[in-house]
Amino acid sequence: MSAAAVFQTDDLRFRYPASPHLALDGISARVARGELYSVIGPNGSGKSTLARLLLGLLRPLAGGALFEGMPAAAWDRRELARRVGVVPQGEDVVFPITVRALVAMGRYPHLGAWRNETAADEEAIERALEACDVAPLHDRLVTRLSGGERQRARIARALAQQPDTLVLDEPTAALDLAHEMSIFELLARLRVRQGVTVLLVTHNINLAARYADRMLLIERGRPIAEGAPVEVVTRARIERSYHWPVSVYPHAGPGPDTGAPQVAPLARNPDPEPAS
Repeated sequence: MSAAAVFQTDDLRFRYPASPHLALDGISARVARGELYSVIGPNGSGKSTLARLLLGLLRPLAGGALFEGMPAAAWDRRELARRVGVVPQGEDVVFPITVRALVAMGRYPHLGAWRNETAADEEAIERALEACDVAPLHDRLVTRLSGGERQRARIARALAQQPDTLVLDEPTAALDLAHEMSIFELLARLRVRQGVTVLLVTHNINLAARYADRMLLIERGRPIAEGAPVEVVTRARIERSYHWPVSVYPHAGPGPDTGAPQVAPLARNPDPEPAS
């Protein structure tokens, strides 16, 4: 395996305990430094499982799951937390904590248990709050936020770490159109301006195709295609994986994503017989 890759897998296999089926079967993928890499696939295809293996939260049954050339599970957890900001798919905050306090948790891998925030820590927190449009909510309890506001606060916490790698599992779930677009544009800016590597698990095929450098499509734990969006998002592959008829057309632009493949689901029975 190449040490130049940030994340890399080689014929990765994984099975959950007591399950008769493999959750992942033969996944080989490579996330290069400084790219936005998106993992797509239908529900239950193993996208989140792959992310957890790459973070060392699960151990492979076979094959490798490497971060910076070393098995992810072998990394010191605090060192990994300094390097990788993570936005998990589901996370409940049941105790009273303000938005700023939640975002400040992103500094813990740098601060340690007893050190007070420095000016640099405060600046990182404020920048993260502004970037995710939650600065006006800084003193509100997280338990009183909407689903979309809470998600933006969690993304801000990951940004406050100032990591060189971000792993996000459905980061735009529950967000409205404007905030969904702002998050994708933020991730693109981090990649271009700061060289941050972004691994993004998402159901939004169209935005993934517009913003990702490369994509991985998996179905039922098996790899279907990996490569540039135009190579992965084809009518045949999307219909095969999602089991629904679609049309695929180039994004009209304007902008750098002009020509990116876009998916529109078709009516399976476009001309139903009129009711008698």
